Amino acid sequence: MIRRTRLLGLFLAAQLLGAAWAWGQGAYKIEPVATAPSDIPKALQGALQPQGTRVVGDKGTVCEVWVGKAIAQSTGGNPDAVYPSLGVGTLVGVLHFPATGSDFRGQTIKPGYYTLRYALLPQDGNHMGVNPYRDFLLLSPVAADTQIDKPLQPPDLYKLSRQASGTNHPAVMSLVPTAQGATYPFLGKDDQGHSVLQVKLGTAGGDLPIALVVVGQAAAT
Repeated sequence: MIRRTRLLGLFLAAQLLGAAWAWGQGAYKIEPVATAPSDIPKALQGALQPQGTRVVGDKGTVCEVWVGKAIAQSTGGNPDAVYPSLGVGTLVGVLHFPATGSDFRGQTIKPGYYTLRYALLPQDGNHMGVNPYRDFLLLSPVAADTQIDKPLQPPDLYKLSRQASGTNHPAVMSLVPTAQGATYPFLGKDDQGHSVLQVKLGTAGGDLPIALVVVGQAAAT
């Protein structure tokens, strides 16, 4: 009964977030990026969709995102996850900060290219109340993340991602439920005022829409 109540609560939270999406893009907009970046290894370029998405604000480009074109999906994923078909440690894409950026915790991230791998927020006392959703993408420097053809175990992924943050905590980007009825790619705002980029991952089972917070930070870190 407790488990059913918890799952119902997560479902209702997802429904509320979907209903609260704002269709106006505010101070940010998106632009297509024609090709995968030549600044990253060729093997990684080959794993990405050729066209990426650039997020632009009043002060210039915030970030650029390329997602995978043939991402492996898992079965029997965590029922508490927003994206249970993504396996922990799976490479999802690449993010580029052309200037100094920040992650969902507000940690400073140096300019550069970073892999994005799927992870779940640990269920422990240190992370209670941080975010209503457990799904995240962890950033790691592309030069250090060389095993792109297989998932990474959480300890290895956390260690790698700390190279991006330069702190004892990995560099994280929040994933949230997608808004209904949106075209792709799409940039909107959730009920927390975060700017959220929706894109479609390519998988063997077809396209998988995801929603990534690209501007905004957690209320509690």
